[in-house]
Amino acid sequence: MPANIKPELWRTEVAESVALLNIPGALQRSRVFDIDVSLWVKVPPDHPGPWHELVLEIDGQRQWQRRIQSSCPGQTDGLDYHCLIVLEAGPAVRLRALAASHGSVVQRLVIEAREDL
Repeated sequence: MPANIKPELWRTEVAESVALLNIPGALQRSRVFDIDVSLWVKVPPDHPGPWHELVLEIDGQRQWQRRIQSSCPGQTDGLDYHCLIVLEAGPAVRLRALAASHGSVVQRLVIEAREDL
């Protein structure tokens, strides 16, 4: 990578169940991004069987999905996912994280993309 190009960082954080992150294309070079998606939920102290779920879509295609039982009653619990994506010169990419829950309440949903040097 030329010295005058700094690694890119793209990030979005919401307090709801859908987060969108668009990474624009670069005409002159391909790029590799470390993608981190994190979900935090508040777990009620008295709800039986709470769960939470996280889904990641890349350009409309499901990349990953997981549903787990929420633990830590009266506190927070979460899910994280990490992957690498390669963007060839030219196209942009759209990342969408979806959270679902039953009994627990979505607190924060974050998508972060860091360019890997």
